[in-house]
Amino acid sequence: MRDRIPFSDLRTAAYCPRKCYYQRTRPAEEREPPPEVESIRALAIRYDELLAASPDDLEREPIAVSPGRYRDRLASTRDRLADADAETDQWDRLRNPRERDRLATGRHCRGIVHKVLADPLEPVLISSGEPPDNGVWKPQSVHAVAAAKALSWEHEESIERAWLEYPAYGVIRSIELTTERKARYRSALRAVRELDGPPARTTNRSKCEACEFAAECGVKTRTLRSLLDLG
Repeated sequence: MRDRIPFSDLRTAAYCPRKCYYQRTRPAEEREPPPEVESIRALAIRYDELLAASPDDLEREPIAVSPGRYRDRLASTRDRLADADAETDQWDRLRNPRERDRLATGRHCRGIVHKVLADPLEPVLISSGEPPDNGVWKPQSVHAVAAAKALSWEHEESIERAWLEYPAYGVIRSIELTTERKARYRSALRAVRELDGPPARTTNRSKCEACEFAAECGVKTRTLRSLLDLG
């Protein structure tokens, strides 16, 4: 069997295969997330505490919006997920998962699942970034499918849904593992397996603006000066 591909490589390849190529050439220690990512992820186990916190206390937390807006968003998320008319209290499931930071190894990929929910079995991934206006970012959906497939392989149990938490914004969303999302995962899997050299550059240059490999890649990005036409 081929080496199992890390979830992070699949997520990056879904965004830009060329970026994934350069990322894979870096030493393992340089690919570890910075400390601020872990501090944001830690918010996802403290929701009740954060809801009860004062504005001054919230100011000291790694949240990305104002304390008042954060508490309103998180309270709205809680109320939606703990809907008394629903069959299952999803808020309680997310606060009390069966496992945390579980290394899951599937047939084709492996990586850390931040929370594992039971009854039904579902993976939860915690993002340190900002959520889109609706749904989740496409690379994150590929990551979610990979996590679901790894857990499904281990438990020999079908998984139909995954969760994404954005704790710095007080947002939690679920996605169905649709045929389209699974096809996107397979495409990313192929892209990583075929990385025997730098693939073609992306045609979406907006992805290059903040990429740490832009210079190495050789792509020309528009600087702030050029965007403002300051000469």
